[in-house]
Amino acid sequence: MQKANINKISTTSRVNFFERFECFTKSAVWPAYVGCFSAFMYAVFVRFYHAAGGTIGMPGEMKDLTAIYMGMYIAGLAIMFCGFILIALIKPWSRIVPQQVPLIGGRKIHPLIVLTPTLVGAAFLIAHGVSGMITRALQLAGIITIDFPGFVEVDVRDLALWDLVFYEPWFSFLGMMAGLTAAHYAQASGVRQFSFRRGTVLYLIIVFLLTAFFASSMIFNFSDKFSF
Repeated sequence: MQKANINKISTTSRVNFFERFECFTKSAVWPAYVGCFSAFMYAVFVRFYHAAGGTIGMPGEMKDLTAIYMGMYIAGLAIMFCGFILIALIKPWSRIVPQQVPLIGGRKIHPLIVLTPTLVGAAFLIAHGVSGMITRALQLAGIITIDFPGFVEVDVRDLALWDLVFYEPWFSFLGMMAGLTAAHYAQASGVRQFSFRRGTVLYLIIVFLLTAFFASSMIFNFSDKFSF
């Protein structure tokens, strides 16, 4: 009897969690705006700043500066584009092709066409950020050491601190904003409740496994450099 009550409470808790999550993501569009704003700020004040030769947050001298600066500039443009995509996801024309478009105007866009790249990108951002914070924390604790071959000279501790408190948390944050925006899009596109709930659970498992894979692969790569 007691076991049955515990199972009932557990099931009720899961249902209540999904109900609250569905209610929140169905009405909340602010993650798209916050994500777009953070992407814009990061692109301008980090990537474009470094592309222009800025040194704050880059404690070292890098090799092949021309290629590095071009890479920073391209990355900034890509990040800004991703931010604008989040805004597009909360607009009606991301679900139904505008009538002005020849031949396919007015047709409904299949949710997976938009959700697949968005969720893949969000999973990568979250896994990248969380695994990066784990490995940088291990590095600062003296458990592992990490080489930075792209640098001629670098302050490893300062770079690890920048990664831990700024760069990697930003990746995680933008990934979460993208994930919440994708959840809003899924509900606005009419994805069935059962599919939405099952997909949410599956997606969280995938993100966890991807994060574990990223972290473990980085740790194993540095396993021959353990300092103890």
